[in-house]
Amino acid sequence: MATSARPFWIYWTASTTSGVGTAVTAVALPLTAVTVLHAGPVETGLLAASSYLAWVVLGLPAGAIVHRLPLRATQVVADLVRAAAIVMVPLVWWLGELSLVHLVLTALAVNVAEVFYFTANTTFLPSVVPKHELTSRNSLVSGTQAATQLGGPSLAGLLVQAVGAVPALLVDVASYVTSALLLRRLPERREPAPADGAARAGMGAMIAEGWRFVVRHPVMAPATWWACVVNLVCGVQAGLFAVYLVRDLEAPPAMVGVLLAADGVGSLLAAAATPRLVRRFGSARVLLVDGLVGFAGAALIPLGAGAAGWLCFAIGTLVFGAAVVPGSVVTRTYRQVASPPELLSRVMATVRFVSWSMIPVGAVVAGLLAAQVGSRSVLLGSAFILLLGPFIVWFSPVRRLRNLEDYDEGRRSGSSKNSSSSAADASASTPA
Repeated sequence: MATSARPFWIYWTASTTSGVGTAVTAVALPLTAVTVLHAGPVETGLLAASSYLAWVVLGLPAGAIVHRLPLRATQVVADLVRAAAIVMVPLVWWLGELSLVHLVLTALAVNVAEVFYFTANTTFLPSVVPKHELTSRNSLVSGTQAATQLGGPSLAGLLVQAVGAVPALLVDVASYVTSALLLRRLPERREPAPADGAARAGMGAMIAEGWRFVVRHPVMAPATWWACVVNLVCGVQAGLFAVYLVRDLEAPPAMVGVLLAADGVGSLLAAAATPRLVRRFGSARVLLVDGLVGFAGAALIPLGAGAAGWLCFAIGTLVFGAAVVPGSVVTRTYRQVASPPELLSRVMATVRFVSWSMIPVGAVVAGLLAAQVGSRSVLLGSAFILLLGPFIVWFSPVRRLRNLEDYDEGRRSGSSKNSSSSAADASASTPA
C-alpha cells in the first residue's frame, strides 16, 4: 500500500511546491504593476489577461501535442521554462529597465508553459491513483491548492511589504525548480496509443475528435459551459482585485495579501467538505447549487468602504472560493473517469481551452469598463453573471441525475435511474 501510494505523494509534493510559488506570483506580479509601475485598471486587466491568453491560442492543440509527448518530461520542462521566465523580472528590474511590456511578456511565457504543464499533469494523475480514489485525491489536490491560496497571498503580502514586489518573485523561481526535481523521480509515461491506426491521425483530426467528444456530451458539455461562466467572473476579479484593493480600499500590501488569502480559506474548507457533500447529496446536485452560493459571495465582495469594505471583501471572497471548488472537483473527476484513456489529454485541454478562454476576456473587458465606471461597479455587476451557471445546468440532463457518473452507468446498463423518456433523450445525444 505504501509503495503504491508513493508516486502520488511525490506528484502531490511537486504540485504543492510549485503552487506556493505561483500563489506568491499571483499577488506579487500585479502589485509590481500597481506599486512599481503605477498601472491603472486597464493595465492590470491586460496583465491578468496575458496570464491566461495562451489557453486561447494553444489550449486545443496542447491536448494533441501532449498526447505525443512523455508526460513526466513535459511537466519538468514546463517547470523550468516558468522558472526562467520569472527570474528575468528581478534581473531586468535590477538593471532599471523594467516595464509593463516586460511583465506582460513574462506572464505570457509562464502561461504558455502552464498550458502544457496542466494538460500533462491532469492526464498523468489517473496513472498514479486508482480509479476509485480519484474523487478523494482530486479533493486533496484542490484542498492543497486552496491551502496554497491561503498561505501564498499572505506570504506574498509580507514579502512585498518587507523586500518589495519584484524580489518576492524569486520564491516562485525556487518553487518551480524544486517541483521539476521532484517530478524527475516519477516513472515516465505516455498516453495509451489509439487503436486502428488512429495514432497516425493529423493534428487537426486529433483536436477535432477531442472537441466533438466534449461539446456533444450531454453531461460534460453543460458542465463546461458552467465552468465558462465561473471563469468569466474569475477573470473580472483577477483583472481588478489588485487595483480595487490598493486604490479603492486603500489597503497596504500586507493587508492585500491577507484579504486575498480569504479565497484560500473558503477553497480549503470546501475541498475538505466536497467528498462528504458528494456522498450526501450527489455530485450533480452539488454542481446545481454551486452557482447560487457563488453569486452570494461575489455580490458581497465590492460592498462597503474602509475596514467595512475589507471585511465584505474577505467574507465575499471566502464564500465565492468555497462555491467554486466543489463544482471544479466533481467536473474534473467526471472528465477523468468518463473520458476514454486515449482521449483524456485532449478532453482536459479542450475543456480548459473553452473555459479558461473566458478569463482573459473577463479581465480585459473588466479593465476597460472599470476605467469608465469604476472597479466597484464592475465587480458588483459581474456577480449577476454567475446566475447563468445554475440556469445552464438545470436545463440539461444533469438535473435528472444524482451523480454525474449515473449518466454513463445508465448507458452501459441499457437503462437509467431517470424516467424512460429522459433516458431516450440522453442516448440520442450520445457523442460519437
